[in-house]
Amino acid sequence: MKKKVISMLLAAAMTVSMVSGMALTAAAEESTGKELSVQVGPNPETLDPALNSAVDGGNMILHTFECLLTVDQDGKIAPGQAETWETSEDGLTWTFHLRDGLKWSDGSDLTAGDFEYSWKRVCDPEVAAPYADTVLSMVKGFDEAIEGDLDALAVKAADDQTLVVELSSPCTYFDSLAAFATLSPVQQATIEANGDSWAVDPETYVSNGPFMITEWEPSSYIITAKNPYYWNADAIKLDSIKWNLIEDANASYYAYQNGEVLFIKDVPTEEIPSLQDNDEFHVDPIIGTYYLSFNTQVEPLDNPLVRKALSLAIDREYVANTLMQGTYSPAVNFMGPGWKDTDGSDFIDNANGGEPYLSANADIEAAKEALAEAGYPDGEGLPVLHYITNDAGYHKAVAEYLQDAWKEIGVTLEVELMEWASFTPTRRNGDYEIARNGWVGDYSDPSNMLELMYSTNGNNDGKFNNADFDAAIDVSRTTTDAAERSAALHEAEDIMMAETSCCPVAYYNDFWLQSPKITGAWHSAYGYWYFMYADIEE
Repeated sequence: MKKKVISMLLAAAMTVSMVSGMALTAAAEESTGKELSVQVGPNPETLDPALNSAVDGGNMILHTFECLLTVDQDGKIAPGQAETWETSEDGLTWTFHLRDGLKWSDGSDLTAGDFEYSWKRVCDPEVAAPYADTVLSMVKGFDEAIEGDLDALAVKAADDQTLVVELSSPCTYFDSLAAFATLSPVQQATIEANGDSWAVDPETYVSNGPFMITEWEPSSYIITAKNPYYWNADAIKLDSIKWNLIEDANASYYAYQNGEVLFIKDVPTEEIPSLQDNDEFHVDPIIGTYYLSFNTQVEPLDNPLVRKALSLAIDREYVANTLMQGTYSPAVNFMGPGWKDTDGSDFIDNANGGEPYLSANADIEAAKEALAEAGYPDGEGLPVLHYITNDAGYHKAVAEYLQDAWKEIGVTLEVELMEWASFTPTRRNGDYEIARNGWVGDYSDPSNMLELMYSTNGNNDGKFNNADFDAAIDVSRTTTDAAERSAALHEAEDIMMAETSCCPVAYYNDFWLQSPKITGAWHSAYGYWYFMYADIEE
């Protein structure tokens, strides 16, 4: 196969960029005070903390809401809305003590009862929070709660400043969950008065973080202003942050060059070679994997041998180091670097007897053998397969590469490019055959990513359902023995990789452009940028 880097019509792209950039300028409001203008993604699918499962939406929620606990600049758990907390000797009861005088962004009091309501809402089957299983399955009464008996969840406001949580089994990383955006408090009265629309209107978007939404122009920008009621408002130096909702990377780049934005996450891939020695271009590793989701409930992808053949035909070394220009790394396991085993060592070092599950290079003959064993020799009789992706970063280039790679084993692939706001719900609903996917860790425990393949997980986009896999995860959730838990987690990865439940392609790095005028901001290993304590130096 002739390997190729996808070329772009640069002149046309720059024309689009200039038009988009001018539109951005025309739409901009006169800013008052010190405003930081950034781009971290396009229109978010949702900014409801319970429903969001995307990094871009999560980055905005990180600034408008605050959980009981937070993650500091060193990646360590720190006090948030709770000033102190303690765990019982048996690890089953967690007690959080809220700060004095907490307020919502509308000035009303925020109490432990708001956290009780919000955590139970995450379990509400009518809300269908995709992270419910991940963040609350270890809480006593969870099984009853997700069936509709919300009061069964053992989360209780003992008084206005004390929240008590009882677990069904010890969870050593529960403090990380208490710092995770899904468990942000939301205001009950606002939601009951406005329904789902509460999270799309600045007038009803009541929050409790360092910033609050004051303007929202879909497909253009969101303005978050400093929240005067935030407990640490005196430490906030910015008056506002403007989140530019730009989907086209060339438009982002044009706005950055023009000085309209001081930070962009979406850098045009064709510009990367010229930016390698630029001090404003940053590359930083994060814990996560770029992978392909197979809809395991539709033919012929319900056949593990078909999925295996497609995986074997991919040259991950080429994708990561040539197509992605070395900004990613070849993924030979599902769980990549950065995930921690129960003894503190790197999880990847203990996986599969220390050997990678996959080769970094394509194995065309083995792929053809698997396809023949599945009943499709040289692809004969195999229907045309369909792949969906959003057109950002390297996604289109990867899609075109897959067409070429899979053609070598007799597979015809059709690609559909979708806008981000419609792409994620389509994938989550299972309305696809093969889809681009990826996961960036919310915390470093490997359960965070492995549980994506659990049969009832709301983020199980491939609808993978394997009783042995679920049983291994169940053991990891309930055992108090660290070695047994480690063995169960590794068994879970063994099963999903043997079944090719999904197709790992590359390990993530984040890359972005940031003006030296920005000070006090930081980037985390979980793929977020923290601007809340940033400043702008002229």
